[in-house]
This record gives sequence, structure tokens and C-alpha cells, in this order.
Amino acid sequence: MRARLVVGNWKMNGGLAANAALLDALAAGWAPGARARTLAVCVPFPYLAQARERLDGTAIAWGAQDLSEHAGGAYTGDVSAGMIAEFGCRYVIVGHSERRQLHGEADALVAAKARAALAGGLTPIVCVGETLAEREASLTGTVVGRQIDEVIESLGDAMTRTVVAYEPVWAIGTGRTATPEQAQEVHAFLRTRLEGARAGDVPLLYGGSVKAANAAALFAMPDVDGGLVGGASLNADEFLGIGLA
Repeated sequence: MRARLVVGNWKMNGGLAANAALLDALAAGWAPGARARTLAVCVPFPYLAQARERLDGTAIAWGAQDLSEHAGGAYTGDVSAGMIAEFGCRYVIVGHSERRQLHGEADALVAAKARAALAGGLTPIVCVGETLAEREASLTGTVVGRQIDEVIESLGDAMTRTVVAYEPVWAIGTGRTATPEQAQEVHAFLRTRLEGARAGDVPLLYGGSVKAANAAALFAMPDVDGGLVGGASLNADEFLGIGLA
């Protein structure tokens, strides 16, 4: 049976006081064993200790937003999987579209980061997705297929230990959301790819302007197992509403 998961991606947002209020509200509103989904937050590196402090012993998991493909060494500014794991993290996001676009991360690097995450005992949330121009050129399958195939080839049998998130770039932070049918079409395509790699039970998340108002319709699709949530994860009521959808 596939896991059901809703992950908040804070991006480069937060502050100690605001974080404390948000994390405490989430912990209070998410009772252990009472929900069908796992709830998690991926926070900026400086706040990993605070996330552990506020969420340890609760039903909410936490993680990081990126990591180095290296285990250690002369890589100033990078953070390794081992360092992240020491803060009790369960998840780490790799290949988010903002990393691909703004930092030039190629498919091979994303695959290497996923491999490093697994080696460090973390579950990588591997992001794939197409731009608006690629969708309008009918290249969605070509793009997301290339992106996921690189990770499958790199990880082999370990692909079963990952999470995959489909995030259409044209729907991230734009207020535009893929319709449930559009999301399902790409998720079904990815599911077929994963089944071919004997990893058909890998959870598939949708990311792209997910809100409490549209989450239920998205999550009702047969191949959508949850969400990767951006801005809405910074509001406790909104994020809890998505988790309950």
C-alpha cells in the first residue's frame, strides 16, 4: 500500500519567533494516529534544530530543502546528508524546480543528490516538472520522463526508498494550479515509469499552488498520493486543512 504524505516546503522563509508559533500550532492540530496521511515540514538549514525541538515526539516529521551530493570535504557552504540526519530529519527535497532553474542543477546532479540522501539515511523527495513553454510544446512526457529516468537509472533497486513530486513549473507560486485531471495524467505517466523500475509503490506527490480549497480534488485522483506544499505551508490552519483533505 502506498504511503500518503503532505510535505510543507517553507522555501527561504521563516524566523525563530514565527517558526515557534507555526510549529506549535501544527503539533497541536495534528494528533498522533488520528490521520490517514503523514505530515512533514522541510525547513531552511538554520531552523533544523528548532524543528527538532518543537516537533520531536509529535506526529509531524521534518526535513531539509536540499543537500550536497558529497559526504564531506572542501565544499564551502554545502551541507551533507550526514549533517542533516543528525537533526533527526526524515526527508530532504532534491531537484526542486527553483534549484534546477536558479542554480542550474542538471538531472545527473539531482540523481547524485538523491543517492547521497539515501546513503545518509534520508528519504529524498525527488522533484520533476515541466515549464509552461514545454507543456505548450507537448513536451511534458519528454521532460518529466527524462528527469525521472535519470534518477531511476542512478538508484536502481533503491528507487523504492524515495518519494517523487510532480511540480509543474508553471503552477509554482503563480496561483495557477493544474486541474486534477492534468495532475493525474502526469502522475499516471510517472507511475508507469516507476512500475517499470519495480518501484510502483513509491508515493507520488503533486506540487503547485496546493491549497486547502483544491487539495481534496487533487488527492482524490488515483495516482496522487499527497502534496508538496509551498506558501500554504506557512499558515497553520491552511496547511492542516490540506493534510486533512
